[in-house]
Amino acid sequence: MSTPLTDTKNILGLQLPTDPRWVDLAGMSLEEILTDHAWCEQKAATSCISLIQRYSEKDKLVRELSPIVTEEWGHFRLVIAELDKRKLRLGKQRKDEYVNALMVFQNKGGHQEDVLLDRLLIFALIEARSCERFKRLSEGLDDEYLRNFYRRFMESEAGHYRLFIELADTYLNKDKVRKRWEEWLAYEADLMQRLEVRGDRMH
Repeated sequence: MSTPLTDTKNILGLQLPTDPRWVDLAGMSLEEILTDHAWCEQKAATSCISLIQRYSEKDKLVRELSPIVTEEWGHFRLVIAELDKRKLRLGKQRKDEYVNALMVFQNKGGHQEDVLLDRLLIFALIEARSCERFKRLSEGLDDEYLRNFYRRFMESEAGHYRLFIELADTYLNKDKVRKRWEEWLAYEADLMQRLEVRGDRMH
């Protein structure tokens, strides 16, 4: 089985790649893709704030996630600027089936260490999948400017993914982190298969 930190061929350890046809579908409605992207960045920023609030006693977590809040909010502003430049509108935030389904698998009770582990790994997984989707866009869109636009986001998301894994390794047993991460990867692969059939967009 692949390991998430070393398997670069299989994007970030994800077990099921996005269907390449997704880029063609994405390109059909740039306004929808940019809208979904903007709200994803907003949620990423507020999620990091929530982690900092919940675990304020964990110095490394606070120190490492604080600049990520600024970065993610900066990404939100970049996407809004892109919408404005193209005379497109920021649409309404839609129900995120992907994230909602991930939350079902999250350990919300029991030992506090297990709760922290799942919170960190769910964010790592979201960043990994976003990175993979941005890679698809950076390679498959017809618009050269947008290909470069999404390549920059792809590189950023990869760094965020690694950070969440590193934080999990900092505060929890590494073997436990790896075992739970493999469980998350298997669950997410099954989830992606179900969502592909339904035509989910950003995630």
